[in-house]
Amino acid sequence: MTKEKVTIFWFRRDLRLDDNLGLYQALQSDFPVIPIFIFDDSILENLPRNDARVGFIYDSLAGINVTLNKIDSSLLVKKGTVMSVWESLIESYDIQEVHLNKDYEPYAIQRDHSVAALLQKNTIAFYSHKDQVIFEENEITKADGLPYTVYTPYKNKWLEKFKTLLPITAYATADYFSKFYQSNFDFPSLKNIGFEESAIKVKPHNLSQIKTYHETRDFPALNSTSYLSPHLRFGTVSVRKLAQWASKTNAVFLSELIWREFFMQILFHFPKVVTNNFKASYDGIQWRNNEEEFKKWCSGNTGYPMVDAGMRELNATGYMHNRVRMVVASFLCKHLLISWQWGEAYFAERLLDYDLSANVGNWQWAAGTGCDAAPYFRVFNPEIQLKKFDEKGIYIRKWIPEFDLGYGEPMVEHAFARDRAIATYKAGILK
Repeated sequence: MTKEKVTIFWFRRDLRLDDNLGLYQALQSDFPVIPIFIFDDSILENLPRNDARVGFIYDSLAGINVTLNKIDSSLLVKKGTVMSVWESLIESYDIQEVHLNKDYEPYAIQRDHSVAALLQKNTIAFYSHKDQVIFEENEITKADGLPYTVYTPYKNKWLEKFKTLLPITAYATADYFSKFYQSNFDFPSLKNIGFEESAIKVKPHNLSQIKTYHETRDFPALNSTSYLSPHLRFGTVSVRKLAQWASKTNAVFLSELIWREFFMQILFHFPKVVTNNFKASYDGIQWRNNEEEFKKWCSGNTGYPMVDAGMRELNATGYMHNRVRMVVASFLCKHLLISWQWGEAYFAERLLDYDLSANVGNWQWAAGTGCDAAPYFRVFNPEIQLKKFDEKGIYIRKWIPEFDLGYGEPMVEHAFARDRAIATYKAGILK
């Protein structure tokens, strides 16, 4: 029996039909397009059965499938190891082309190289597209071609180049929906994939909040964040549309998108940062790494209201306000002298918007061990942070209901902890 000639588009961190470059290019091919998603066992096996991010991915895919069903097509969802899934696809179809959008993390790069090699072995054309960033790893470099390791000059070059792209044209995928493969693939249940519903949900994003971002971003009680970060992480929104909107609306918000790409290119060029300090001179720091103190930090029982409210918000919702993230991270690394790797791993388990490059980059920034990081002698005072950014205690009372009923004492005194941290860093920095 003759196998049907098809093109495959592989969804990954781009869970949308609209303005999706890889999908748009796939739909330009001469063959009907089968859209697929692979629940990768090598990633899933490390996650709890009720992981909220898996639920969000599943719901996003279900939405895509509903849209495809309206045009007599469907999404092919597979689960297994990536290579075994691709081997079975090659067995089932006469694949002519495969299109995907690039991913820049170490595991993803290795995975995609392996898939590309398999496709090449089977004489299948492989196309990789830029979709989750405005500028990828080698597009914003110093004059000598080397990557930037300081944010401000990177940002200036980024903005200079970005202006040449405006206005950015969206990729009108809907104009080519007739090119989708006519199908009615069975869409699995979440239980079929081995997961269950989580009580924690990703919130809908709110673009209107970007307008006042520069005025409200530091005040957690205002609940004025856009909730865009998980949507950007999993690609349910287009970074092109978002950057264009931000460029017209709020320069401070646009700078946050630039930080995202800065950390992405740092991870690409310096993959050691996943586990090691960017600044090797900080490798001699003698972390205390006290497990009991770490548990108190994780559960939000340090006796510092801003720290505890943030950790309780994270544990209950999968979110944490950005200003509060800086406070809790600084507290862990400086007040408790617990390695940033411990905090990074805990955030990786809990954050709905967990993104390896940003998580590692921001934790090393807080610890003072990363590129363009806060200096080691900068130690946030959680009490001053509370007075500046939650003066009326609205945020902390939301997450610490016992605050007015005899809230616990600080687990460590600030002045003592600050002096200890500075002394430890001084002694540990390798000459």
